[in-house]
Amino acid sequence: MTGPDEKARRGREADHVRRNRDAWNDWAAEFAESGARDWAAAEPSWGVWAVPEAELHVLPARLDGLDVIELGCGTAYVSAWLARRGARCVGIDLSADQLATARRLQREHGLEFPLHEGSAEHLPFSDESFDLAISEYGACLWADPHLWVPEAARVLRPGGRLIFLTNGTIAMLCSPDDADAQPGERLVRDYFGLYRVEWVGEPSVEFHLGYGDWIRLLRANGFEIEDLIEVRPAADATTRFEGIPTAKWSQHWPCEEIWKARRRA
Repeated sequence: MTGPDEKARRGREADHVRRNRDAWNDWAAEFAESGARDWAAAEPSWGVWAVPEAELHVLPARLDGLDVIELGCGTAYVSAWLARRGARCVGIDLSADQLATARRLQREHGLEFPLHEGSAEHLPFSDESFDLAISEYGACLWADPHLWVPEAARVLRPGGRLIFLTNGTIAMLCSPDDADAQPGERLVRDYFGLYRVEWVGEPSVEFHLGYGDWIRLLRANGFEIEDLIEVRPAADATTRFEGIPTAKWSQHWPCEEIWKARRRA
């Protein structure tokens, strides 16, 4: 049951928060199967092409004993991967239905860690609570970066890491406003001013920044950038996702990018 305080809080929320919550509650059933597959995977893999961790080296070499927050965790499969490697994980997501799938998978796999319903733009955690903040197509895509990045910085300890995977900037510049249309081989979107993106016929709201804007935002919030991994799948890679760049396209230009940064001590 939603009490009066919760109703008042949601009444003050930005429209993108309400829209993304509603959208992901509607989409949650469609992602239950992929969530189950990812939970069952023996090794982490990243992005729509499931490129193995052994190739990309996304994660810190040591996870055992780290306090980790997954921002926009969805079905929380990333937290599951890290928890099996000794991390103390916490997940947060807007969607109650996505979290319901995550809790069911926790029971099925006998692996429990805290899951919170809420926004990465306003984290319910104390300052300097975590060693690692991570997001794969979570808050880094669906939350306002001018809100979630400062929050990530606040809850990270000095020297803590931020890792997030989102759509490649070049892919966005080559993508028309129709969500079902694949990127082409020419620029169709302005680079300057890239920020809030709404697709024709879709209820959700995404956020994308240009490279310079990401760099300035991260540095302004006390991060030093350690790496930018531009994901390139194998030529024969396959995917279970639709409406994304083809493998051939992604061999020429990065359809996904992974940012790695560390909070200054």
